[in-house]
Amino acid sequence: MSEDLPGARIVGDSGADGGPGAVWNLAPAERSLDANVIWLPAGDGIDLHEGPDLDVLIHVLAGSGTLTIDDGDIALAPGMLAWLPPRSRRAFAAGPDGLRYLTVHQRKSRPAFGLRAPSA
Repeated sequence: MSEDLPGARIVGDSGADGGPGAVWNLAPAERSLDANVIWLPAGDGIDLHEGPDLDVLIHVLAGSGTLTIDDGDIALAPGMLAWLPPRSRRAFAAGPDGLRYLTVHQRKSRPAFGLRAPSA
């Protein structure tokens, strides 16, 4: 499979079952993208919040649910693709079979915790 795409790497199985939340993420240290598979069991959700200062692409892998944005609700089904602009408000609600979706965005910069400006 990866022989067909020079430089491509298989990085994990996004079908693994785990508890609610991120059940898979793109882990190689040298990358410019972040990607996660999010699993929400039936009736679970993510409350309305402002997204990161990045474009986010959502691809529904399995199940169903609702994506709530400022313009209203969007019914989610496998195969659907949604683009969420930077800082857009969004909420997710899983349907009766749960909801599994992939998120992809530019890698977030990590804050430098514990660093202080030098004393004068």
